[in-house]
Amino acid sequence: MSTPGVKDRVRYWFDNQMSKGLGALMVLLGLATAVFVLVLVALAFAARAFPGDAPDADPLEMIWAGLMHALDAGAVGGDTGWAYRGVMLLVTVGGLVIVASLIGIVSSAFDEKVAQLRKGHSLVLEEGHTLILGWSNKVCPIINELAKANESRPHASVVVLANKDKVEMDDQVKRDCQRLGGTAVICRTGDPRRLAELQLARPHLARSIIVLAPEGSHDPDVEVIKAVLAIVSDTEYDGQVPHIVAELSDPANLEAAKLAGQGRAHWVVSQEVIGKIIVQTCRQSGLSVVYQEFLDFDGDEIYLVPADGLVGRTYFDAQCAFPRCAVMGLFSDGIPRLNPPADTVIGADDQIILVAVDDSAVRIGPEPDQQNASEAPGEPPRMPKPERVLVLGVNQVLPMMLAQLDEYVGAGSEAVVVTPGEPPAMPGLGKLAVHWIAGDPTKRSVLEGLGVGGFDHIILLADVERYGAERADSRTLVTLLHLRNLAAGSELELNIVSEMLDDRNRELAEVARADDLIVSDKLVALMLCQISENKHLAEVFTTLFESQGSEVYLKPARNYVEVGHEVDFYGVLNAARQYGETAIGYRIAAQAHDADQSYGVRLNPEKSAPVVFGRSDRIIVLAES
Repeated sequence: MSTPGVKDRVRYWFDNQMSKGLGALMVLLGLATAVFVLVLVALAFAARAFPGDAPDADPLEMIWAGLMHALDAGAVGGDTGWAYRGVMLLVTVGGLVIVASLIGIVSSAFDEKVAQLRKGHSLVLEEGHTLILGWSNKVCPIINELAKANESRPHASVVVLANKDKVEMDDQVKRDCQRLGGTAVICRTGDPRRLAELQLARPHLARSIIVLAPEGSHDPDVEVIKAVLAIVSDTEYDGQVPHIVAELSDPANLEAAKLAGQGRAHWVVSQEVIGKIIVQTCRQSGLSVVYQEFLDFDGDEIYLVPADGLVGRTYFDAQCAFPRCAVMGLFSDGIPRLNPPADTVIGADDQIILVAVDDSAVRIGPEPDQQNASEAPGEPPRMPKPERVLVLGVNQVLPMMLAQLDEYVGAGSEAVVVTPGEPPAMPGLGKLAVHWIAGDPTKRSVLEGLGVGGFDHIILLADVERYGAERADSRTLVTLLHLRNLAAGSELELNIVSEMLDDRNRELAEVARADDLIVSDKLVALMLCQISENKHLAEVFTTLFESQGSEVYLKPARNYVEVGHEVDFYGVLNAARQYGETAIGYRIAAQAHDADQSYGVRLNPEKSAPVVFGRSDRIIVLAES
């Protein structure tokens, strides 16, 4: 190979200088201007081309005049002497090129800086913010709920860091988050799994961190686990790591996730949550509305409050002590006890788990004037019986859902699953036999051949893996319309629970009269929000959705009170106590399809307000079965 020449070395040096950015370009342009002016001034002296054809000139004045001609094209108009004019004209023409280059460099650098800022790579200066890592269709519901939770918090902010274009994120937030109030939303582009990019959002100064499974990922759980690892390994934390709540899709990854979180993160397994809610809801119409009340920041919410003023008294005393709150249980040593025995004595370390419209409503009232102490009407003991369940469509929730259903039904129960594709692998089941039928549940002929009237429950699952979110919701709506038409034509009473993915399709599903509607992604988003605001609610929700222990039931009002007669809720509390249950609300059957009346659900009613129950009305209780 030949030895590099002077030309090659100059070009190499020039390339290196150009790669150093705007500062180097400005220096090179300045040097080029100085050399250009000095060369032409030297030419003027050699040619004796001085202003006004003078015999001599000051070199510094000539250099200054040359520089002015290079930077200002109009300066040539005042020159005298043709030789001098000729040299200065050359200086001016060269100056035009130099100035144009300077303007282009500055403009390009400015545009590049603006583009960098729009890409969202600048440091966030917020403190005490809620940090969301990752982007999915849950982000905007989470931001909307956080805005409601932050209504009483001044200068509240939410920071989103995701591997997505900042402008796209900003546009979607503006479109889908309309009522932010005083909550500021700041979006940044970065990979949450990389510590250097994670620190743009200053996680060590956040009040809580929500980690979402990113959409479009082939293995979202791995990305969530890596993001949590990056958080807990950050050396910027001064003391306690902020509270972390993270989403998992597959329960098989939970053990690895717990190791990554090092006890600092709460994990919400979306398949488990949706599977449990669908199973419990399909067996009790109206339960989805109750869960929605528990999980969102509209209306009533779950609070944990100190037991001040109630220490030494019984759990039933606590139920009656709050006129505008529904007591659910006790919380101590990190363990919730929902619906403990009525005579449980409240200790000094106990907290009260209750439902209230706002923390300002959590006040102990005067002793009620009267409590209905009459015996509750008898309720015959119930044994699990065989049930038939029809499942239309499949998705990742199905195996978990059937495993949960197996814990509730009696021996000899049957689940019929209709799907156009291959069925997924199923867990081992004890009491529930699963039968598969190949067919498209959106086809009327397929539904007619199933004999839908012979099933106790019908579940419509959103097959997002095969069809995508929007098309899956559309197929659910078509199937629901067919089922309602079949029921009307044959005078059938069908108990239908429909899963949807997009909350914007809720109104269409309500027109089709779904008995219960599960907007799965929104419910998971709401749970993540609640736990991010109060980490102890993770244990409360885990206990609430378990098949063991006390759960939410909607039981006939006639089992508790005499229908057709006016009673208050203190009487309902007392009747529920006789069954070892905790009453927290009721449902009016006549309003079951009225969205403006919360589908008849009255969670946490005012205890002294009189109410008359009908035979079809229900009492919402926490009970063992």
